[in-house]
Formats: sequence, C-alpha cells, structure tokens
Amino acid sequence: MKEKFYVTTPIYYPSGKFHIGTAYTEVLANTMKKYKEKRGYDTYLLTGVDEHGQKVEQVAIKNGKTPQQHVDDMANEAKKLWELMRIDYNDFIRTTEERHSKVVAEIFDKLMEQGDIYKSEYEGWYCMPCETYFTETQLIDGKCPDCGREVKKMKEEAYFFNMKKYAPRLIKYYEEHPDFIMPESRKNELFNNFLKPGLEDLCVTRTSFDWGIKVKKDPKHVIYVWLDALTNYLTALGYMSSDDTLLKKYWPADLQIVGKDIIRFHGIYWPIFLMALDLPLPKHIYAHGFIMMKDGKMSKSKGNVVYPDMLVNRYGLDATKYFLLKSMPYAQDGEFSPEEFVQRFNSDLCNDLGNLLNRPIGMINKYFNGKVEKYPESISEIDKNLENFAYEVITKVEEKFETVHLSDVLTETWTLVARTNKYIDETTPWILAKEDKKEELQSVMYHLVENLRKIAILIKPFMNETSENILRQIGITDESLKTWESLKEYDKIKNIKVIEKGEPIFMRLNAEEEIEYIKQAMKK
Repeated sequence: MKEKFYVTTPIYYPSGKFHIGTAYTEVLANTMKKYKEKRGYDTYLLTGVDEHGQKVEQVAIKNGKTPQQHVDDMANEAKKLWELMRIDYNDFIRTTEERHSKVVAEIFDKLMEQGDIYKSEYEGWYCMPCETYFTETQLIDGKCPDCGREVKKMKEEAYFFNMKKYAPRLIKYYEEHPDFIMPESRKNELFNNFLKPGLEDLCVTRTSFDWGIKVKKDPKHVIYVWLDALTNYLTALGYMSSDDTLLKKYWPADLQIVGKDIIRFHGIYWPIFLMALDLPLPKHIYAHGFIMMKDGKMSKSKGNVVYPDMLVNRYGLDATKYFLLKSMPYAQDGEFSPEEFVQRFNSDLCNDLGNLLNRPIGMINKYFNGKVEKYPESISEIDKNLENFAYEVITKVEEKFETVHLSDVLTETWTLVARTNKYIDETTPWILAKEDKKEELQSVMYHLVENLRKIAILIKPFMNETSENILRQIGITDESLKTWESLKEYDKIKNIKVIEKGEPIFMRLNAEEEIEYIKQAMKK
C-alpha cells in the first residue's frame, strides 16, 4: 500500500482577480504533490474558495450582483486560472456547497453542546478586510496588526469559542512537535505574541450581515469566517458525512501551505478546533512569505500588480513557475521585477539550460551519427567527479524538497546544470574528436546525455513540459529511465538516438522590449 500525502492550499477569498502571490501558493502545493508522486506516494491536493462573509456580500452589492452570483463567477475564474497553470488538484471546495455548509452547522452544534462555544456580547476593534476583531492592546498605531488598515469600534451579541481551555494543550504540542509550524520564526511569533501572553476567547458568529452559514438554533447568527473556512480541510474529505472514506485515508494533512498573513488562524485557531473535535493535527503547516515589488506590496493604486495569466500566455507556464519558485526564498519575502524576470529567463533558462541541451545534441550527431550506445568501459577522473557531483546534487534536492525549500531545490539543480556545462569545457570534446580519441569522446557524450536525463527528472515536478521536451530530444523513451528511482543510476542508458537537430526549449527575449511589455501590463 502506497504511503499517502495530503497537501492543502488555503481557500482563497474571492474578492478580486488572483495575482502572482496567490499563484505562488498554488504552484508550491502542486510542485510538492508532483514530487511526492514521483517518489511513489498516493497524493491528494485540495484547493478552493472561501465564499462567505461580510466583505463578499459588500463586493457583490457594489458590482450589482447577488453574493451567490458573485462567488459563482469568481469560482469559475479560479478554476480557469488553475487549468491554465495546470494545477492538478484532486478537489476544489467551495464553502457555499451543501457538503460544507451543512457540516459546518453541525460542527458548531457539536462544539456548543460540549461546552466549547458560549453566548455573550462582543465589543472590540473590527478590521473589515481581515474580518477579525482585535483588542485595544493588539492594535499597532491604532490600526489592524495584520494588514495595517483602519479598524472600527463595534459591539454586538455573539458566540465565542473558549480558546483559553485549549491553550495549554497547544503550547505543549508546540514543544513536543518543533516542526509543526514552519518556519520556526513563524512558530516563535505565534508563541511569543499570542500564546505566551494568553489567548483571548474567539468570536465565532456575527449578526451584522446575512451572507453565511446560520447557527441552526439561533439563525440570526452567522457562523464567523474562520470556524467556517478552516473546516474545509475536513469537509472536503467527507467529515461527518455518510461517506468518510477519504477522511480515513488522508487525514491528518501532511502539509498545509498558507501565506504568512494567515498563519495565526492556521497555527492557533485551527489546531484548537481540531483538538476540540478530537481529531489529529496536521503534520506540518508551512507559512511562506509574500512576493513584494520594489515599491512594496502589490496594489492596483500603485499600478504594480502582476497577474499570472499574463506571464503564462506571454512566456510559457514553465518559465513562470520557475521564476515564482526561484524568487521566493524559504521563510522570506521574495521580489518581482520585470528586469529580474527577463534576466532569469535569458540567463537561467535560455543560456544555461538551453545551451546545455543544444551543444551535446549537435556533437552526438556530428561525431556518432546521433547515437549513444552504452556506459563506457573505462572513465576518466573528470567523468567520475561529474558522477559524484550529480549524486550529491540529487541527495541535496531530495533533502530540500522534504523541507519545502523549493527555491533551494532549483538552486541545487542549477548547480548541476552549471557543472555539466563546465564539464564540456573541461573535456574539450572537439579536441578529442580532432585527435581521434574515440573512447574518451564516447564517454563524454554518454555523461552529457546522462546528466541531461537527470536534470530533466529533477525539474519534472515544476517544469513538466520542459522536462518531457528534454527527454524527447535526447531519445529517452523508456519509462523506467524517467523515474525518480533511476536518478542515482549511471549505467542504464543503451542504444538511444538523439534528434537530428536540437530544438530550442526557450527562445531568448529582447530584454528592453519585454521589460517594457511587463511594466505596461502591470498598469492595466
């Protein structure tokens, strides 16, 4: 029986068109799924949209739509974008679906019956964009501590979840599972800023708007966004339904990926809800940074918003994915600039990877009629060093994948690209040919093809089309030579034939022209 891997993204708030920050989260999750698939896991990727709340209601009214019409349109747009980006999700959950809303209402009743939810009155500072209440002490310069926007003093009858009851248990869990929240810096923030000072009970209903799941026994109350939204990770698997097969198979989640702006909800509220429901906690929750612009956060008013469909349609999916993953260091914010995007496209993809493919194909056709027969009977010290280097890179890539350091995965992979390019210069195959050193030349060609095969497999989880293109051009058709398990084997290629003329996998961009194109697109 295959080991399972259940990975989730947050369910996105459908208030507007998704930018590259949202796309990054999705690409990250999809890449982890594809990597685990290559390693033989039974994978399941969940994504979706969070469709309830006051903000959705207001946006819908502003656009002359009912809330349901608005979320239907946004859900369709999300699905179209993920199709364009070839996100291979197993399920797309919408919080307006009956399979979710019905169970959320039942969860609320269950928690209230066991004494975890009680009725009181709430007075505090409310942030509309975050849909969150804050105390006076939690505000920063009188504004929302999460988004920095203005807050409004509000008072209303509400139901509360008893967070204080579970706080000691959560603290103990943090201590016993040091990698539960990744990176460690985010865990430390949660502990020092929220758990250590003492948790406040959480407001879980509202009465000031109507768009949401009603409390069955008190329908003037709408179940508040986080109790509603967070439980999607369970309802999508059939929790409290007539068929909980998926729940039994995949829960607990192996990796939940969120942006750093919602780690408090996922790192504190979510595990406490699960404790109250007597369910196991996710194995890991990873909170990544933001993609920033040179002038700060993306904003329509600044004219600096980058949409993923523009990049995909103009430069291809693989190039877009490469940039997104490469530009986001683990646990840190990344930066997007038109200059950096074009530079990486031309240097990393066209020059480094593209030339590494084209040069060997040309030489194999010139010197050996396009054929690579078998592993050489004897190899040089340079050949052996290259093999050892490849083994080391593969090991490092596996380590980085397992800890969600995907920018480092690309960095390590490109060291193999660079080392293999250097190998061509070290071995000088054109001189070996001139001096008729056929055996040495054959060994060089073999090692070049073998390293290209390895590189193609390593990039497969995030650059599928490019990977397949490379394997096709170097004549790898045997599926056993495309597996992750074959990566550390160096002598399995036999009697392959490369294509007669190499085909560019990326076409070099006119830097000035494309930089300007992206800048103009950002203003639209």
